[in-house]
Amino acid sequence: MIYIILVFILVLLDQISKYIVDKNFFEGDTIGVLTDFFHFTYVKNRGIAFGMFQGKLDVISIATVIAIVAIAYYLYKGRNKMLLLEKLGFTFVLAGAIGNMIDRIWRGFVIDMIDFRGVWSFVFNLADVWINIGVILILLDYFFAEKKKKK
Repeated sequence: MIYIILVFILVLLDQISKYIVDKNFFEGDTIGVLTDFFHFTYVKNRGIAFGMFQGKLDVISIATVIAIVAIAYYLYKGRNKMLLLEKLGFTFVLAGAIGNMIDRIWRGFVIDMIDFRGVWSFVFNLADVWINIGVILILLDYFFAEKKKKK
């Protein structure tokens, strides 16, 4: 139950941040927060991560729905066998996938706004952050499990 609540909270935070940007910015607007390093920039992403597959919304949506169902099923079936890091990892990935899928269904694109110009040229959103946190947690769980097996 706690993981369902966590998914809900993470999706809600993602959707609130996108709503705020959508209501207060025009596409392409940017506000520098830390000079040339960090900006809030309104981007409409009609693809997936790093702007790949632009305009392929149908294929992306089908793949995302399959991923959401598969992750939810995996979490449900393995809930008693998984360690905390793995459960949290898949919970974060699930929340991120749902957050971006809501955008694709509701808006026809994903709103991105987090813009670290000093690091890379891609703009992303909180759902993308959740997915990356989730992947890191899953990898940590895997490496810790492998390390325990070797002892």
